[in-house]
Amino acid sequence: MDPVSSVTGWTVRQGAPALIEYNYGNGYPTLSDPGPARRGSRFFSGGNSPRTTLTQDVTLPRTGATGWSAVNAGRVRYTLSAWLGGYAAQEDGARLSVEFRDDRGTPVALSVLGPVTAAERDSRTALLERTAGARVPFGARTARVLLVLTRTGTGTSNDGYADAISLTLRATGDRS
Repeated sequence: MDPVSSVTGWTVRQGAPALIEYNYGNGYPTLSDPGPARRGSRFFSGGNSPRTTLTQDVTLPRTGATGWSAVNAGRVRYTLSAWLGGYAAQEDGARLSVEFRDDRGTPVALSVLGPVTAAERDSRTALLERTAGARVPFGARTARVLLVLTRTGTGTSNDGYADAISLTLRATGDRS
């Protein structure tokens, strides 16, 4: 397990995340543990830092079916999803959030997923799917996706895990 200082598309804000291969073993999630059906080759881990944070800033489209005028008319919905988990009975965990911001950078809405507790995982090493969605708030121009991996117990490994992170926008025909 090697910590990384950069991950394509993400800004490391704190700590040093590790990208762990599913075939690494040594107690980390494997292809036979609960997790996404369509897995990449690796998943996020918190590395050896007590708290690891990564962000990804997304500019919402100016035009089109999910553009600013559709957002302001209440015709754009978002879905935030991820597979989050941890190791065995430990409470180390992952939390994913999206914060929508207006054109001045002021937050206008927040959705949070996780963390997934050891009880929810039946004290198994696993990743479980979590989703949230709603209408994109009026005036939103950007979205900040924040992944926080936290070690809660003793030891050196931060066993908060995350994979298959997604933020999608969908045009709707009405204000649903």
